[in-house]
Amino acid sequence: MKIGTVQVYTGDGKGKTTAALGQALRASGHGFKIIVIQFMKGQIKYGELEAVKNIPGFVIEQYGLPTFVDKDNPSKEDMELAKKGFERAKEVILSGEYDMVILDEANVALDYGLIKLDEVIDLIKKKPQNVELILTGRYAPNEILEIADLVTDVREVKHHYQKGVQAREGIEY
Repeated sequence: MKIGTVQVYTGDGKGKTTAALGQALRASGHGFKIIVIQFMKGQIKYGELEAVKNIPGFVIEQYGLPTFVDKDNPSKEDMELAKKGFERAKEVILSGEYDMVILDEANVALDYGLIKLDEVIDLIKKKPQNVELILTGRYAPNEILEIADLVTDVREVKHHYQKGVQAREGIEY
């Protein structure tokens, strides 16, 4: 791949991570090497963690706790894990080792103050030309939207949670 773009999947609807993983699945079918850095997610049995074990060149790394982050008072461990995840993201993006890098929930990590906007923008600007970079999560800042090549706003029209249906294995995680 000669030209890698910056894609953003944001909005209040379900399916942002799923869209990014679908893009990664397509890319893996063409022999791309893929890494997903998951911010604010850890140790929960997400189906994608099991699925990629069978796909060569497809790696998912989690940098979060299995609990929700308190936006108003993130724990020291939440902050440290996000910083570690961002350092790993910088390492893999700048190395050019991976054809596709997905920063899952990066937009939420930005909104929660776990990672810094100026550092993310700097990283996007330094991204090697051949690396496809995807950022997911609600609350994508305008600065990220402006420099992205593709932005998809996933809008919720209706959700089964409103009927009391809880998160289901294989569907929501």
